[in-house]
Amino acid sequence: MEGLLQPTHLFFILLIVLIIFGPGKLPELGRGLGKGIREFKDAMKGGLSGESAKPAEKVEPKAEAAKNEASAEATPVGQSKT
Repeated sequence: MEGLLQPTHLFFILLIVLIIFGPGKLPELGRGLGKGIREFKDAMKGGLSGESAKPAEKVEPKAEAAKNEASAEATPVGQSKT
């Protein structure tokens, strides 16, 4: 046995992942994995130069207001959230 990442082993791993997640989820998983690797690389580059590669993202006020509105509707009048 030469190594763990032989083509036959990779084929069986891919087959198991396909069975578990299904063909519809694979593109989403690949996109998420790629984004995670890219962010990790950027963080490593930013850590070496002393500053981050991208500034922190701003949350849109409309999205925040919609969340607050939805949570207010879910709470009955006269009762507070705990």
